[in-house]
Amino acid sequence: MNATTQVSRNASESPATARVALLVRLEAKPGKEAQVARLLEGGLSIVREESATPYWFALQLGPTTFGIFDAFPDELARQAHLTGRLAQALMAQAPDLLAEAPSIERVDVLATKDFWLSSAGAAIRYGLLARLEAQPGKEREVASLLAAGVRIVEDEPGTPIWFGIQLAPGTFGIFDAFATEPARQAHLEGRLAQALMAKAPDLLAVPPSIERVDVLASKLPR
Repeated sequence: MNATTQVSRNASESPATARVALLVRLEAKPGKEAQVARLLEGGLSIVREESATPYWFALQLGPTTFGIFDAFPDELARQAHLTGRLAQALMAQAPDLLAEAPSIERVDVLATKDFWLSSAGAAIRYGLLARLEAQPGKEREVASLLAAGVRIVEDEPGTPIWFGIQLAPGTFGIFDAFATEPARQAHLEGRLAQALMAKAPDLLAVPPSIERVDVLASKLPR
């Protein structure tokens, strides 16, 4: 599957502020997988026109499972996207293409890294989506661990895009994106992953859920 990326900002420009986000999961009907993928890839042209949607990633999480992760500066921008053209297109085609209604989670952004520089035809093609369930009473510690994690990934040149997120009072996560599979694997073996796994028995109710995802299309701040 080819990935598409919008040309990023220059190194001298600041990344966009992202305070809230959406995580959407879409389960394709049997035989409709290619159509769902095309619908998401085509959505890039729509979100490019949304100035208040600086980050948008169309994802494939499995053979029949797709998704979207996008981030916004505030709740007003998030709500505008939820009522915008792409959401309308998805809902209009959902009965024909999807096995069930889309799962839409409203997410708070705890910390971000954005240092994507598109060059030599490179594109964001790979991602990781992790979900962390805090033990009761450990929610603040998990949030602090993720907020501090951005300082670790700032030292990873192969990890240009990283979001630490909170999905619910006790549920946290990470979305990050990469240009190559070796960069993704290096991150999985890096300092932040080691720190998370070392502290998991004390902080998490269950082992982290980590999904390797393909990035079908993406929009980043110019």
